Amino acid sequence: MDAAAPPADALERERAAWLAHLRQRNLSAHTLDNYGRDLAFLAAWMRGRALADWDALDADTLRSFVASEHRDRDISGKSLQRRLSAIRGFVRWRRRERPQAPDPTAGLRAPRAPRKLPQVLDADEMNALVEVPTDAPLGTRDRAMLELFYSSGLRVSELCGLRWGELDLAEGLVHVRGKGNRERVVPVGRHAREALAAWRAEAGAVAEAPVFPGRGGAPITPRAVQLRVRKLARAQGVYKRVHPHLLRHSFASHILESSGDLRGVQELLGHADIATTQIYTHLDFQHLARVYDGAHPRARKKGGG
Repeated sequence: MDAAAPPADALERERAAWLAHLRQRNLSAHTLDNYGRDLAFLAAWMRGRALADWDALDADTLRSFVASEHRDRDISGKSLQRRLSAIRGFVRWRRRERPQAPDPTAGLRAPRAPRKLPQVLDADEMNALVEVPTDAPLGTRDRAMLELFYSSGLRVSELCGLRWGELDLAEGLVHVRGKGNRERVVPVGRHAREALAAWRAEAGAVAEAPVFPGRGGAPITPRAVQLRVRKLARAQGVYKRVHPHLLRHSFASHILESSGDLRGVQELLGHADIATTQIYTHLDFQHLARVYDGAHPRARKKGGG
């Protein structure tokens, strides 16, 4: 028998006991697999360093593990954050029996995962998208839907749940109930008001009716909107991967680019935390960097001459 088997058994025994505890909490099989695998990576690393028991796991050891995974195995910050979450859960479980034991995870953070910036449509692409021919089947509805998305930066769930009584086309306002049942009032631009008025005249709607009904008169579903937006983008010659949230990203980016008012964009989007809105400052900086690279004499690449 391999001499390394007893330490492996010692580490594995508590790992298996923790997973058995988690199964009693009715966690999904997917979550259990992830947690078990994440802790197994740490156990394998400890075995490789002749650490025979979980009591050998201190803050320095755990910090070395995180650094090794990131540096030597090129594990992403996001994956390491998840791995640390599993380890923290395991450590909390162990410390219930040993409340005086030190917590090796205290104060430890994974390397920050790079935040993926959302793609946006530029103004020309956005104009091409919303110019849906109104003589096409459902053209009046589709034009109103796209114009409202871009004019007011609504979430797809907010657009689907909207009733005519929540729209004030005379004043150019829409009353929106967003995440956490929070209400906000958002302006509706001139083009969107005109498109919505044309659609209301065609649909003959009443205040309680959904602005965009689906089958049987119920509100249209987010999935139906997603599929329709994708189809309209192709028909209008916009070949990016267009989806409802991309229109919200584009709305926010264009407003911030023109105004520089981050707090105002936060209010328009209905973000509870301005940190969520700050991603658009990075988008705006990318735009400014492109302008700089194309315009500043010292930024241009030298020509062949």
